[in-house]
Amino acid sequence: MTIRVLIADDQAMIREAFSVLLGAQPGIEVIGTVEDGAAAVAADQDLAPDVIVMDIRMPVLNGIEATRRITRSGSASKILVLTTFDLDEYVYEALRAGASGFLLKDASGTQLAEAVRVVAHGEALLSPEITKRLITEFARLSPARQPPAEVRIDALTSRETEVLAHIAQGLSNTEIAAVLVVAEETVKTHVGRILRKLGLRDRTQAAVFAYETGLATPGSS
Repeated sequence: MTIRVLIADDQAMIREAFSVLLGAQPGIEVIGTVEDGAAAVAADQDLAPDVIVMDIRMPVLNGIEATRRITRSGSASKILVLTTFDLDEYVYEALRAGASGFLLKDASGTQLAEAVRVVAHGEALLSPEITKRLITEFARLSPARQPPAEVRIDALTSRETEVLAHIAQGLSNTEIAAVLVVAEETVKTHVGRILRKLGLRDRTQAAVFAYETGLATPGSS
């Protein structure tokens, strides 16, 4: 199935470069480009892309607020945010707002395409090592919040809680299966149940949830 992508960046050269890079990749189609967050919100409603490649710093409406509005609207679009630095405080806010992952702007065309595919399918955290470092760094700045009653940790079984903790460490299904000595398909089933019970969009949101509720802590392993 073709992955339909919308690109949101205030720099015309970036939009054009990413359009060319992604458009040349099999199974990916760039269906539009926009230059600010407000236009991204409108285009999401009109075009219903599978993935939005979203710059964080844009005029009119920044990428964080655009991400928040898109995810709160109930849109099924996954959002891949772009940043210049891998320890950018705004990236963590974007993840909290509902972004599914992030990528550095100097990534290669191959890395960009793979990131789009990973986010589209929700198979694993994007760039686990960098994502874990960013989340653990800024989780220190965000006190643990008690989740709403309908999404409390105690809604999970002990095994699901264990799997969630491993997700927060940035482990893939294959890696979790190896740690727990179970089949990968079993882990996939647990992940699906975790997302449904907690009302979360994807694994990235599950990791953020784990840190913010205290299940995972900065520096834990």
